[in-house]
Amino acid sequence: MKNIAIFASGSGTNAENIIRCFAGSKAIKVAAVLSNNPKAGVHARVNKLGVPSFVFSQDEFTEAEPIIRKLKEYDVDFIVLAGFMNKISEALLLAFPHKIINIHPALLPKYGGKGMYGMHVHEAVVAAGEKESGITIHYINEHYDEGAIIFQATCPLEPDDTPEDVASKVHALEYAHYPRVIKALLL
Repeated sequence: MKNIAIFASGSGTNAENIIRCFAGSKAIKVAAVLSNNPKAGVHARVNKLGVPSFVFSQDEFTEAEPIIRKLKEYDVDFIVLAGFMNKISEALLLAFPHKIINIHPALLPKYGGKGMYGMHVHEAVVAAGEKESGITIHYINEHYDEGAIIFQATCPLEPDDTPEDVASKVHALEYAHYPRVIKALLL
């Protein structure tokens, strides 16, 4: 059994989707959710599904030792970022080498880097007049959105698409592909 931890800071729709996709699996289990936001919707969402969630401070994420202890407690093999709004510390990268992935709501290397998350990305894509957008699933390294790309999927954009329209199309790709890619990496 491979145990994964999800790191999330927001509403938790991707975390919920991942948990539901692996519910009943004999090979992969979401063991815990860690967050830097005590008010994040992810807590109520995952707790209803029987997955414990924990909140750690910015200092604890930076120091990493309390995080590593919690991950060891839950025998975590792999970390999945799902709307996590915090940089991963070097200590955590060293403790989980090539075992931390993220999903970005655009086709990297475009529209990545510090400050490029959520609606900021979709607004930039629309403002640039892009004809397509998509998702990038990538490994985490010491730089925002610069880790090795694992998978990308695209969706066509219409000239009159709003950032909200783009967000909806990208979310559909996230829900369809993120669990599948996680499974492929772990099995």
